[in-house]
Amino acid sequence: MAVLIDAINVKRRTLFEHDNTPFSCLEAEVNSPTARGGQTLVRLKVRNLLTNAVFEKTFKAGDKFKEPDLQMVPASYLYSDGDGSHFLDQESFETLTLSEEVIGNALDFLIGGALVELLKYNGNPIGLELPKFVELEVAFTEPGVRGDSSSGSVTKPARMETGLEIRVPLFIKQGEKVKISTENREFAGRA
Repeated sequence: MAVLIDAINVKRRTLFEHDNTPFSCLEAEVNSPTARGGQTLVRLKVRNLLTNAVFEKTFKAGDKFKEPDLQMVPASYLYSDGDGSHFLDQESFETLTLSEEVIGNALDFLIGGALVELLKYNGNPIGLELPKFVELEVAFTEPGVRGDSSSGSVTKPARMETGLEIRVPLFIKQGEKVKISTENREFAGRA
């Protein structure tokens, strides 16, 4: 039997299912009644894990939610085409496809063979989680010129092998591998 979660026990980052849809709680606020006999209400700011839509909803403290059938599985990126982006599940070795809407700008960090975590709901892939850092090769950058720090910035633009453009220090050359943060899309060091 599925575990039931009371609305009053839903906290930030809690995952729950409501109307056969998985949600992640972003914020929770409990409003206690001022009048006798009033109901305690729980106001939740939630993200729909299927559509990524964010909205607020109010529930009674006694409302119950099912725990969603969610699992994270390791997968490697294969390729992208008109049908979406394809990944190889590292446990079952089946090919899983995510649509362009679900992938979003994650393709900026994905090269063939890159390992990610896929989020599956009821056995179907619904999203992915990138590692905190990825290593990509610099496809193009201008050579750094000594004394080029007069403008105050000691960085230059560089285009990665995936097409992502970031700023890198002057000493980075074309063909070098660099470490990039997937959270803020910035240079994090040499690979």
